[in-house]
Amino acid sequence: MLNLSLSRIHGLCGFALVLVGATAGHAQTGDKLPYQNQSLPIEQRVNDLVGRMTLEEKAAQMINGAAAIPRLGVPAYDYWNEGLHGSARSGPSTLFPQAIGNAATFDEPLLHRIGEVISTEARAKYNEAVRHDIHSIYYGLTVWSPNINIFRDPRWGRGQETYGEDPFLTAKLGTSFVRGIQGDDPKYFRAIATPKHYAVHSGPEATRHSDNVEPTRHDLWDTYLPAFRSAIVNGKADSIMCAYNAIDGKPACASDLLLKDILRGDWKFQGFVTSDCGAIEDFTSEDQSYGGGKHAHHYVQTDTEAAAVGVKSGTDTSCGRDYLHLADAVKQGLIKESEVDVSLRRLFTARFRLGLFDDPASMPYAKVPYAAILSPDHQQAALQAARESMVLLKNNNGALPLNATKVRTIAVVGPNANDLFSILGNYYAIPQNPVLPVDGIATAAKGKRVIYAQSAPYSEGLKMVVPRTALQNGKAEGLRGEYFANDHFDGKPAFTRVDKEISFDWSGSKPAAAIPSEAFSVRWTGMLNAPGPGDYTYTVRTGECYPCHDYESVSVSIGGEQKLQFVSDTEAKESRSKSTKEFTVHFADTKPMPVIIEYAHRAKLFGAGLTLEWQPPVAPLRDAAVDAAKQADVVIAFVGLNPNLEGEEMPIQVPGFAGGDRTDIALPAAQQHMLEAVKATGKPLFVVLINGSAVAINWAKENADAVLEAWYPGQGGA
Repeated sequence: MLNLSLSRIHGLCGFALVLVGATAGHAQTGDKLPYQNQSLPIEQRVNDLVGRMTLEEKAAQMINGAAAIPRLGVPAYDYWNEGLHGSARSGPSTLFPQAIGNAATFDEPLLHRIGEVISTEARAKYNEAVRHDIHSIYYGLTVWSPNINIFRDPRWGRGQETYGEDPFLTAKLGTSFVRGIQGDDPKYFRAIATPKHYAVHSGPEATRHSDNVEPTRHDLWDTYLPAFRSAIVNGKADSIMCAYNAIDGKPACASDLLLKDILRGDWKFQGFVTSDCGAIEDFTSEDQSYGGGKHAHHYVQTDTEAAAVGVKSGTDTSCGRDYLHLADAVKQGLIKESEVDVSLRRLFTARFRLGLFDDPASMPYAKVPYAAILSPDHQQAALQAARESMVLLKNNNGALPLNATKVRTIAVVGPNANDLFSILGNYYAIPQNPVLPVDGIATAAKGKRVIYAQSAPYSEGLKMVVPRTALQNGKAEGLRGEYFANDHFDGKPAFTRVDKEISFDWSGSKPAAAIPSEAFSVRWTGMLNAPGPGDYTYTVRTGECYPCHDYESVSVSIGGEQKLQFVSDTEAKESRSKSTKEFTVHFADTKPMPVIIEYAHRAKLFGAGLTLEWQPPVAPLRDAAVDAAKQADVVIAFVGLNPNLEGEEMPIQVPGFAGGDRTDIALPAAQQHMLEAVKATGKPLFVVLINGSAVAINWAKENADAVLEAWYPGQGGA
């Protein structure tokens, strides 16, 4: 079953599914209309269905959240699903290394297998969802991956999503991934792949909505287009996503060169084009929801004009609500209804080829069970990918593997050693029972003593997860969690456990099988300590959702004093990024204080999650790393980056990082100084890089005994 209460979210995101055959005027007679007849060619069925729609109904089918048409038996469908390195944002799934790590495998068959696993799990989720009348975002079969942009500038925050800077490698791996996603059935797609972002889209994030790129013809064809050509011509991808930026003065989603001349002319593409989210809005001079008019291309004046231009140019569906203006655009003479029909036929051809209008008994992929998710062979594939992705950059005098007979105590230091996001990357699947690097080391080094110290912030002044060493439950590290099967702490807990960190993403998921996903609460209790006296800033970060239909409350008490209490009821909101609430705690000394954290959540689908962060002082953390190193025989330092630092259009402004991108590629100073301090103890130093974009390791190259590049390694990394 899905990890959510299916009975309580009946009718989410559209009308209830009306079974094929139950159309107006025909439900009682049992007569089939042409579009319902599986024996007819898909083209004939699509033409028949589109011809029965009103103009307003057509417009409502042209956005990613396409509405149901009950009178025609058309269920709601959302084209927006993510599957970059796992079936994302919709409950537990197999989590592979981030795409840049998968590229480091140089293994085409493995990329095919990864695509196959992702689409199999997406199909399993879809099958289970529609059985319970769920037609939500992230449960569809149109997967907006792979990202085959060229990682040309190592400072680009989204470069982690790509297969790197080489057009040939990107083409080979991207094409293999596409084939894995779509399957090899001659009639049906298992899922549809959507290579993105077409084209010449490689950052920077801060200006991506307004940039006009003017590549030379050689650079366009030699650098930016080969991977897209291969994914479309050789991989037969049935969808493609156009980019935010303009090219040669025209928005990419309105470019005749890209969409007409090259895509449909040269490459004979027969599938559909989707816009990036808000890209059609960026055509206009009006205020925009994706950052304001300052980002717009000012290509046309109004949203209605933008909708017309997008469709006429060949962008068939918009991520956003922009194309709801199409009915008005037709009435104003900006576009013909027949031109709208061209795009609509492409969209419904895809849905028919996914088998969404056919008897499930006759469609092979409709039989994929929910149990396929996280199957043993899928998890084995994730482990294989993690192993193949890692690159040993240095191994001085055979320092690795460690000599088990000589090593009795291991110091594990660095900010990436106990941060869940260090294994995730962005656009991640939600792992089940994730293993953090420090715990992976402890398991592998069974019988050895492992000392952990957080050691350094990612960058000075940046928030990070409160480490287990700052949380106590008796003699154990962490806090005692009481998990209740309701959202108001009633009765006895369904179960209790010790959580070493308070860092959870339960979106579309739940803490455990004994807990209903639609309503639960957790109370964590224990002691909170600090490395030294002073004022410490803490943050509670809650989950994100698109759209939001949830209620949550958070309460934090420290030392008997209420530090934070808020209630969020976002039923009326369409989306919410991770929201944060700050509070300050004064420690007169290092004596631990009692802490109580209460979290309650009620949701139809998305939004659950809680992370306790702090903004620690640098010097005490570094001193703790040195102390750990002095007690150990060897030091393993997990350093690098974090997807909360690098990624898509982020509100980050700290030294070395700006808006999701980076301002330089150096290892941040706080981490560098920590490495130097532990090396000064004279103990062997092994550096593990966890990152998505390039990190300059000049000092580590000369001074570490070994260096391993691990990327964001996914569930098999630890």
